[in-house]
Amino acid sequence: MSDLIEMDIDCPYCGEGINVSVEILDESQEYIEDCQVCCQPIVFYVGSALECAPTVQVRSENETF
Repeated sequence: MSDLIEMDIDCPYCGEGINVSVEILDESQEYIEDCQVCCQPIVFYVGSALECAPTVQVRSENETF
């Protein structure tokens, strides 16, 4: 299963709201995408969507979960 969803997030650097497309897979994933406003690297963590709604968390490159 692979779905593409659009969602609004707030950049952890500049605080601007941006719209991103996130691919939902059967397994959890982590990847980096640059902010469309300030170009800083945002780390995305996408939890798997096996039986419930997927979770999407964003953080700056220097933060830890």
